[in-house]
Amino acid sequence: VQLQASGGGLVQVGDSLSLSCVDSGRGAKTWAMGWFRQAPGKEREFVGSISWNGDRTLYADSLKDRVSISRDNFKNTIYLKITSLKPEDTAVYSCATARYSSVTSSLRDYGNFGQGTQVTVSS
Repeated sequence: VQLQASGGGLVQVGDSLSLSCVDSGRGAKTWAMGWFRQAPGKEREFVGSISWNGDRTLYADSLKDRVSISRDNFKNTIYLKITSLKPEDTAVYSCATARYSSVTSSLRDYGNFGQGTQVTVSS
């Protein structure tokens, strides 16, 4: 499993942003996937998770009103949309494959963290 996130950049407060994460390896079609973020000097933070077939999602409580995750298994891609961006959303966003088929927010349930994409929110 080789994961590569993209779509980040410099945005303004209040903007929306859509990120993608492509699995260029065998594909993680039977596993749940998750999005995480890490700001400078802070620990990696769970953003959200989506089940293997996309029928269930789980979001961090602090973000659930502003984020949504979807996936397209035919394209081996998962997506993250964030609305009403704030300066505190500035971080490197990356995706990872879960060890299970259903959603999970526990960091230890994930492996194969891919290369992230930087999101910078300017005020």
